[in-house]
Amino acid sequence: MIKVIVVDDEPLARSIILDYLEDFEDVEVVAECGDGFEAAKAISAHQVDLIFLDIQMPKISGFELLELLDEKPNTIFTTAFDEYAIKAFEQHAIDYLLKPISKERFEAAIQKFRRLRAGKGMKPDPALFIGEQMLERVVVKYGGTKIKIIPVDDIIYLRADDDYVQIHTAEGLFLKKDTMAAFEKRLDPSQFVRIHRSFIVQVDHLDRIEPYEKESFLAVLKTGDKLNVSKAGYARLKLILGM
Repeated sequence: MIKVIVVDDEPLARSIILDYLEDFEDVEVVAECGDGFEAAKAISAHQVDLIFLDIQMPKISGFELLELLDEKPNTIFTTAFDEYAIKAFEQHAIDYLLKPISKERFEAAIQKFRRLRAGKGMKPDPALFIGEQMLERVVVKYGGTKIKIIPVDDIIYLRADDDYVQIHTAEGLFLKKDTMAAFEKRLDPSQFVRIHRSFIVQVDHLDRIEPYEKESFLAVLKTGDKLNVSKAGYARLKLILGM
C-alpha cells in the first residue's frame, strides 16, 4: 500500500487530488493538510511514501516545509506557477504538476513515481524549466520542535559553521543546515555581499571597514561585530558601495 499525504491550502485543490487518487486501489491517503505546519506534524506521525505538495501556502511554503524535515519524502509538487520548477527538481521532486491538473497528467505522475520506486525511472531534467526567485525569508527549527520564520531583512550576517550556516539577527543566532553558496545564490546581491568564504553581510548593517592584515580588512558592523574581509570580498564591497 502506498501511503500518501496531500498538502494544499486550497480545499478545492485538495479535493481534486483526493478524487483522482480514488482510482488507485493501492493508495491510502493518511492525511490531508491545509498548511505546512500541519503537514510537518503529519509527516512525522506517518511513514509516508509520497506527498502531493503545493508551493505557495500561508505560514510556510512547500519548499520551507521540506527544509524542516530531516528525511524528505518522495514529493510531487502541485502549483499554479511554473517558475519554481528548477528548485523543485533540485529537491529531487518526482514530478511538477501545474494547476489545473488534468487527470491524464496526474496519472502519468503516479506512474512515474511507481517506476522510480521500482528503480526503473529517469530523473526529470531541471534544465527544461524556469529558474527560482530570490529568498524573502528563511525558516529554521530551534529549541527542539519550535519553528522560526526569519525575513531576510532581519538578517545581519551569515557565518559558515561546518554543515550549517549561522544566521545572526537582532533576536539572536539561529542555525540552518545549508551552505553559504546556496545562500549567496538566492540572496539579493544588491543587499547582501559575500565578504569572505565564511561571511555574508547585509550592507545596511555595515558601519566601517578597517585595514587588518596584509591585503585583508575587517568589516565593523553597527552591532559591534567584526568580520574578516578577504581581498575578493573587499573588491565586492567596493563595487556595491561605489567606493
